[in-house]
Amino acid sequence: MKKTITKIVSLVLVACMGVAFAACSGSGSDENNTDASEAGSFTTVEEGKLIMATNAYFPPYEFYEGDAISGIDVEIAEAVADKLGLELVIVDIEFDSIIAGVQTNKYDIGCAGMTVTEERLQSVNFTTPYATGIQSIIVAEGSPITDIDSLIDGDYVVGVQQGTTGDIYMTDDIGDDRIERYNKGADAVLALTNGQIDAVCIDNQPAQAFVAANEGLTILDTPYTEEDYAMCLNKENEDLLNAINDALAELTEDGTIDAIIEKYIPSEG
Repeated sequence: MKKTITKIVSLVLVACMGVAFAACSGSGSDENNTDASEAGSFTTVEEGKLIMATNAYFPPYEFYEGDAISGIDVEIAEAVADKLGLELVIVDIEFDSIIAGVQTNKYDIGCAGMTVTEERLQSVNFTTPYATGIQSIIVAEGSPITDIDSLIDGDYVVGVQQGTTGDIYMTDDIGDDRIERYNKGADAVLALTNGQIDAVCIDNQPAQAFVAANEGLTILDTPYTEEDYAMCLNKENEDLLNAINDALAELTEDGTIDAIIEKYIPSEG
């Protein structure tokens, strides 16, 4: 019997007990702040700032426009920082280094189209989810890979961005010896166009952008996984976690998050 074509990633948010780590107070007092900033005290790595670690090669969630980093994650993080009376500072690093940086208090949050997994929950806390992503498979036009089952059951080599859920789930399904890992999704797509690998597993939105920019590529019709995106935080900083969750709730209620997502991923029809 062939494997189920689509996995649904169920999100289980785990509340971990702990005390806030020692740092300067980050709670804001700007008169434009709403209830999220008044819910209680919290700490940040640097006073008055919310330092966000990302990997800015994941359009439309984070990408460069000239020298500036833009995208869904960026605008949502900016809206959260504004609610908390903080200045958002963005640091672009390798995706696989984000959780370690949050764990060691180099950064307040990791925000990079990041999915909650049981493995990651052992290292960091996650906010409530704010967006949904789909992992898709890119292949060359005319490829013998026509669906997820033929990919998994064949002897094909798949390119992934190291440390992503595409890396985790695909490795689980086909084994480490059939995986090629790259620091950037674009590097995996380049390897595919050069015939060095047979497929790429990546989020559907950047997959569409890569296919549009590279002639001769296509996306399999059936999604590989569906998952929710959230921000990760240091396990010991529950005060900041609660403040950000309050801000996300307000931004969801007033339609801000929907408007940001609609800006980058317009609804069909």
